[in-house]
Amino acid sequence: MSERLIDADGVRLCTESFGDRADPPVLLIMGTGASMLWWEEGFCRMLAEGGRFVIRYDHRDTGRSATYEPGRPGYTGADLVEDAVGVLDAYEIPAAHLVGVSAGGAFAQLVALNHADRVLSLTLISTSPAVPGDRELPPPAEEFMGCVSSARVDWSQAASVIDHLVDYARVLAGVRRAFDETATRDLVRRDVERANDFTALRNHDVLPDGEQSREPLSSISAPTLVIHGTADPMFPLGHGEALAREIPAARLLPVEDAGHGVDRADWKTIVHAILAQTRR
Repeated sequence: MSERLIDADGVRLCTESFGDRADPPVLLIMGTGASMLWWEEGFCRMLAEGGRFVIRYDHRDTGRSATYEPGRPGYTGADLVEDAVGVLDAYEIPAAHLVGVSAGGAFAQLVALNHADRVLSLTLISTSPAVPGDRELPPPAEEFMGCVSSARVDWSQAASVIDHLVDYARVLAGVRRAFDETATRDLVRRDVERANDFTALRNHDVLPDGEQSREPLSSISAPTLVIHGTADPMFPLGHGEALAREIPAARLLPVEDAGHGVDRADWKTIVHAILAQTRR
C-alpha cells in the first residue's frame, strides 16, 4: 500500500491501492467534498483480503489531488466522472468493478452510461439517480436540511472546519445509530491536515454539472447492486428503490437503521455484498 500521484488527462490525482494486481479490480469513488480517506483503510483492506485489487483516490480539491482557487473550480461534475476513467487508464486497467457512495454513486452511473466497456459491475451506496426521469423522490429529512441551512463555519480556521464537518457527519449518520464522535473527529482532523488546501473543499458546492449523459438508467448494462440505509437523511430509501427499479436486473440491499455513507458498523455487511457482486 502506498500513495501514487497519477496524471489523469493533465490533472494530478492522488491514488492508493491495496491488494494484488492480479485480482479483480475494484475502483472506489467517494462523494463530493470528501477525500479517499473516507474509504477507510480498514474497509479497503477487508476488500483486498477478500481477493480484490482495490483503488481509492482523492477527487480534485480534496486530499493531495490538484486544487483550485476557492470559488473558481475551473472544472465540472462531468470532469470528475472522467477522472474515474483516468484513474483506470493510469493503472492500465481495461475495466473494473465500480463502487460509489453518494455523489460517487452518481459518477459511477455516468461512467457506466458513457463508458460501458470500462465497467464490470456497479455497486451504488447511499445515492440517487444521476439522470433526469419521470419519478417522484422523497425529500431530505428535516434534520439534514436544518444542518445545511444553519451551518456556520470559518473556512480560514482549521478548527472551525473540523467542527463543521464533524457536525455534518453526525447528521448524515442518521437518528437511529449511535454516533462515534471520537473516531469521526480523528478522521476529519486527518483529512483536513492532509489536504493541500482544505478551503478548496468549498468548490464542490459550486460545481457546474457540465455535459452529462442523457441516456436513461435503463441503458445501463452492468450488473448492479444498490445498497441503501433505511435511515438515510440525505437520500431517503426511495432514492435507492428508484435506482433498483430503473436499472435492469438491479438488486436492492437495504441496510436497517443505516444513515448516509459507509458506517463502520456495516463494513462486514457491505464488504460481503461487494465481494459477492464482484464475483459475477
